[in-house]
Amino acid sequence: MDIRLKKFSHSISIKVTVFIMMIACFTGAVKALVDIIVVNDGDVNIIFEDNYFLSKSYARESENLINNLTILMGEYKSEENVLKGGTISEEDLRNEVQELYSDYMGSKSFNPNLSEKENYEKFKTKYAEEIAQAKDRLIRNELREFHLLMQNINDVKNPLYYASDGVNVFTSSTKLEKDQLKTYPSYMVFEGYKREFYPKEIEKNKYMDWTFEQINEMDMKSHTVYIAFTDKFLDSQINEWKENKAQAKQSFYRLLVFLAGFILTFIYMVVVSGRKAFKHEELHLNVIDKMYVDLNLWLSMGLIGLWIALLAEVVDPYISKWVVPITIPFSATVFVLVLSLVKHMKNRTFFKHTLIYQIVYWFIQLVRDVYDSGSVGVKTVLIVIGYPLLIALTFFMFPITIGIAAWFTLKKVRSFIAIRDGVRRIKEGDLTHSIEVDEKGEFARLANDINSITDGLKKAVDSELKSERLKSELITNVSHDIRTPLTSIITYVDLLKREKDPSKIGEYIGVLDQKSKRLKILTDDLFEAAKASSGTIPVELERIDIGSLITQGLGEVSEKIEELDLQFKFNQPEEKIYISADGKLLWRSIENILSNIFKYALKGSRIYIDIEDLGNETLLTFKNISAYELNISADELMERFSRGDESRSSQGSGLGLSIAKSLIEAQNGKFTIQIDGDLFKSMIVMPKNSHK
Repeated sequence: MDIRLKKFSHSISIKVTVFIMMIACFTGAVKALVDIIVVNDGDVNIIFEDNYFLSKSYARESENLINNLTILMGEYKSEENVLKGGTISEEDLRNEVQELYSDYMGSKSFNPNLSEKENYEKFKTKYAEEIAQAKDRLIRNELREFHLLMQNINDVKNPLYYASDGVNVFTSSTKLEKDQLKTYPSYMVFEGYKREFYPKEIEKNKYMDWTFEQINEMDMKSHTVYIAFTDKFLDSQINEWKENKAQAKQSFYRLLVFLAGFILTFIYMVVVSGRKAFKHEELHLNVIDKMYVDLNLWLSMGLIGLWIALLAEVVDPYISKWVVPITIPFSATVFVLVLSLVKHMKNRTFFKHTLIYQIVYWFIQLVRDVYDSGSVGVKTVLIVIGYPLLIALTFFMFPITIGIAAWFTLKKVRSFIAIRDGVRRIKEGDLTHSIEVDEKGEFARLANDINSITDGLKKAVDSELKSERLKSELITNVSHDIRTPLTSIITYVDLLKREKDPSKIGEYIGVLDQKSKRLKILTDDLFEAAKASSGTIPVELERIDIGSLITQGLGEVSEKIEELDLQFKFNQPEEKIYISADGKLLWRSIENILSNIFKYALKGSRIYIDIEDLGNETLLTFKNISAYELNISADELMERFSRGDESRSSQGSGLGLSIAKSLIEAQNGKFTIQIDGDLFKSMIVMPKNSHK
């Protein structure tokens, strides 16, 4: 029975049936959503509204009328004002006669020694007739707009209105007095800066903010606007609102049912897609599944975009009729493509079955074949020549591309030789040697990175000349930190050349990846240390709330704090303390201190952060218990490549505190550390900024 059930659940007929049900549910959900939006003109919230006076529908009834009245009283005022040109600004007139003014600027009458205003006054005198004609055109346009606005206002029969700017009166009836409007079952009064609404619920209507937006921007000192709704009109609107709400609720319930059906059927299709039984590991792919994944994604997104565009083109009254015939073929096609993507996810070929992956894989294989064929110089020449041949496919440029590729290859070979010889000299102890590469690109960046390493090492050695013991320790530490991964890389590269076992090759590559990343971290830290101590790093001082900076920063590293089971105790004065600092550089310094704490603090211990007001300065102190025995002085620990664990088993570079010190000093601050047994203290002193 169990076997029959499994075969039945994965049969083609059941899959097709469920797929049809899924498309039907999806189409039904889209249709229900469209009905909610179209029937109520985008007012989806009508489903959850309980009071007409708090609804969007009520706000709409007066929105256009109030906006038109405010435009009429604020901009146009009256027909006489329009005829006098009162609505035309100097800028409007200048835009209208811009071509004339351009001709004037190119004529002899234009005097560059005069101001623009003086030249424009001369222009108005010379072109007075043309400007008058342009002004007449503007007045005619404004008059048409005024008459159109007046027609829109006069066409409004409901709601009733009365508006006045202190001189002109606009009303829906010449016999209507403003006080009469307060006798109706719902009204709004804007008299001066006074607001009065009935019923009172209107004040809580959040949609009225849109209605009142323009009237709130007007100077209402001498303006009056009354709006009122008659019993007959209000009853009609309330009944219509109730009918729309009932229809929207029905559509909303249909949406929930169809959405639930779609989710269940889609989950089923995802589970059974590509398999003949639940326990079958083998996936069965069809013709559609042979399409590349990235092409599948582009086609799916294109179909979705086309579907949305087609629905958007349909006029509102007809969209409910067209949404089903448009959605069914598009959704069926898209979900077939989506289930094909699901199969590739199950088969773990989602990325491998992309066209981009295939092209890159093919190119890598080609490069690998070329790489295995000869010396470094030959490999480089073949790769550079083969790339334009395969990509450009321009036979008519064949000699030119060959010449360019050969020239480019020789430059790369020279750069490689220069870097190789430079690394050999640096490895032999010549820290003053600088690798010069006459090009831009990867080799130039590599040469700069190596030069940055030598600069950092040279500065470290120079700073340690005061103590012969510290100098020898620095050399030992640098050699240990850099040569260890470099030696491992060289060793495993040599092993790779001779190894044939694929499993061991993968193991060696993993080690090489780990060691190269370690060497990259050391290189980056050295570069940042050299930059920080060079004195050329840009500093932008600003007013910073040090307490907020610490609080926000601790929030960003909360996961690391929980991982190490550390308890942070943050103490700060009740009043906010502002300092003068560069926010990015200050946080980078604090981040280095926190990183030092995370690496060397005793797990499960407490970390104390204190902010103290020193008058003109602010003291920020970090205190933690070290997990290692601190048998080293504070001065030695501040030196680069110094770490608290003598075994140097931790992953730090020993540059964090040195970088923090350089960055703090660049901001006119002071950074010191203190060691008391296993208690480690980092202290930052920064100048206060009391100016608001």
